[in-house]
Amino acid sequence: MKIVEENLRGKKGEIKLIPESLDDLWHLKYIIEPKDVVYSWTKRVRESNDKLRSDKEKVTVRLGVEVEKVEFHRFANRLRITGKIVEGVEDSGYHTLNITVGKELSVIKEWKDEQLKRLKIATQKRPEVVIVTIEEGEAVVGIVREWGVEEVFDVRRSYGKESGERMEFFHEVMRQLESLEFNYLVVAGPGFTKEDFAKFLKEKKPEWKVLTSDASTIGVRGFVEVVKRGILDRIGREVRLKEEAEYVERLLEGIAKGERATYGLEDVKRAYEYGAIDVLLVADEFLREERERWDIDGFLREVESMGGKIVIVSSEFEPGRILMSLGGIGALLRFSI
Repeated sequence: MKIVEENLRGKKGEIKLIPESLDDLWHLKYIIEPKDVVYSWTKRVRESNDKLRSDKEKVTVRLGVEVEKVEFHRFANRLRITGKIVEGVEDSGYHTLNITVGKELSVIKEWKDEQLKRLKIATQKRPEVVIVTIEEGEAVVGIVREWGVEEVFDVRRSYGKESGERMEFFHEVMRQLESLEFNYLVVAGPGFTKEDFAKFLKEKKPEWKVLTSDASTIGVRGFVEVVKRGILDRIGREVRLKEEAEYVERLLEGIAKGERATYGLEDVKRAYEYGAIDVLLVADEFLREERERWDIDGFLREVESMGGKIVIVSSEFEPGRILMSLGGIGALLRFSI
């Protein structure tokens, strides 16, 4: 989650933010409540002023609604916020704001401590990413920040066709990279140099997580290309999948040992009644199905209110499919029951 602007008077006020993942949209479902006021850009049907035309047109307006209903549509990749229009157009009535990843919104409300804490947690998810844009004899390196990519250094070296000089160039870039802290390194650029440099790094620094991406140029324009190609979304998915896999593995180990783990809705509910849930794992497909039967979102809120962590596991990948085979829901427990 990216916090663009914060204007709190005590605990009441406005926070302008941009959700950066589906997890962020899910967080917002539990932050935004009835009676809050939410502003965002949206499409609104307006009749043409031309009397000779009978058609209607859609215009983009910044609309404010007083919230009545919030729905998280996991498989539509959006959050739907419905409420009475309070500002933005001349006509009154109701409107639904469709909030997607990357779309800015402002939330005005009485902020609760747990809601501010949830926002803080959501802003700390982005891994440190460094981008190297490279071609023969020149490399420009930047660190991904919340506001963009900050160029930190460049390396230039003229050399001929001798491979030894090329390797010296690669070594120099690597030495400067060693001064930076990062979780992921993206190597991008035109031609085959990026592939050769990435292979070089994987041999010299096997502990580094190195990915490659196409870019037609190096430097700032190259950084922009890499970001637009969605490499950061790819990294975010990999981080998320790794976390999900680790939790599901812990669940399976606990089940096998008969210690501090349970699965299936009835047994998970029983663990909740004992106050034993430490981490609740829910498959997104199971969550979607159960919403049609009962207030599972209310159950998740109750688990959180008792200090449990909620992890939504994607059914598209193996950890989620394993969880679905266990009934779609499981829990890591504070103590065995």
